[in-house]
Amino acid sequence: MPERDQTAMNFNLYLEDEIGKRLNRLAEQTGRSRNALIREAIADWLERAEHKGWPAAVEQFRGVADAPAFEQYRAHLKPTDDDPLA
Repeated sequence: MPERDQTAMNFNLYLEDEIGKRLNRLAEQTGRSRNALIREAIADWLERAEHKGWPAAVEQFRGVADAPAFEQYRAHLKPTDDDPLA
């Protein structure tokens, strides 16, 4: 729920029967309300949709320290026969 100094919006949402049943099952299994699950799902979706780029884990990856550089294997690659750009 929003904190006391925040305002909240109310929406009516229509779901297909199967989605509603799945939502009900998950709410029962987790002990959380359907509204809480929907709020969390929307917040997660918005975070992914608004972030245009790679996930932070990918952006922060700097390689494996003891792995050989890919470039050293380029000479061993064989061109494909069906590559129109080769």
